[in-house]
Amino acid sequence: MDDCPFCLIAEHQLNSTILYEDETVIAFEDINPQLPVHSLVIPKRHYDHIGDSVPEELLGHLFAVTAEVARMKGVEEGGYRVITNVGEDGGQTVGHLHIHILGGARLPIRMGPAD
Repeated sequence: MDDCPFCLIAEHQLNSTILYEDETVIAFEDINPQLPVHSLVIPKRHYDHIGDSVPEELLGHLFAVTAEVARMKGVEEGGYRVITNVGEDGGQTVGHLHIHILGGARLPIRMGPAD
């Protein structure tokens, strides 16, 4: 998609700190980190979200890369959170499937009520 910032990152048309890349997936640092470790893993092909007919093998690969990036960032042993948001009500701000890796600090066990 022409105006999707994550597609532009995947095509190397928008600068980002790349952590991992192969033929189908790219991982990079979030530009607005919420914790000391806040990285994103995306498919290079555009899918709006996890419910957008994403092939099972690609979903498995995304999560395998997520675990690898967590190891690379040094949060595997202490723990980290993996999140994918779907739609506006789910907190998705970029309409391209992406997995957040959050860590480097103690996270709350559960989220509080929405405001």
